[in-house]
Amino acid sequence: MRLPSHFYAIVDPAGGHEPVSLAHTMLDAGARIMQLRLKDAPGRDFLAAARAIAEMCRIRGAILIVNDRVDIAILANAHGVHLGQQDLPLEAARRITGPNQIIGISTHTVEQARAAEKGGADYIGFGPMYSGGLKNIAAGMGLDNLRAIRAAVKIPIVAIGGITEARVAETLAAGADAVAIITDVVNAPDIGAKVRSILALKRD
Repeated sequence: MRLPSHFYAIVDPAGGHEPVSLAHTMLDAGARIMQLRLKDAPGRDFLAAARAIAEMCRIRGAILIVNDRVDIAILANAHGVHLGQQDLPLEAARRITGPNQIIGISTHTVEQARAAEKGGADYIGFGPMYSGGLKNIAAGMGLDNLRAIRAAVKIPIVAIGGITEARVAETLAAGADAVAIITDVVNAPDIGAKVRSILALKRD
């Protein structure tokens, strides 16, 4: 697949934002691919948010990826699902979703990245890139490891973890096709303006 934008939006309740409202703000600002990430939400609430956001994405020609939950991705008619290393295996997820759904896989090593590509993932997430971020990582993987991943696989790479607006250009230049940013976006005083500013950035 080809990612529609170098900004991969994450709809996460961090910062106290209501998910559907947050997604609406990001879409209005120009986001064209987003992931709904509701780690602690009850299934009923997760599905309701996914359905509402999927409809908004269809209207705007944007892509919705659901984090972790293959069942919710299918029931909400989302475009795909993103799975971690401890989630449902890629092969099993593909049997459930069929060939047309997007499946992204979180990776942290060259071996995991190659396995995801070989297994038929449409893109990979790679990180955590830098220290800090939502999980308050002490040390990130850094640009050299990202370059190694880029050399190892041909499918798109979404870099994630501790990325701020100031680091977008260097991260893209090191081989990422897109950057996923949570904290720097959801904590911004004007989220729409922050998204527009990130979308306006170019590679170094």
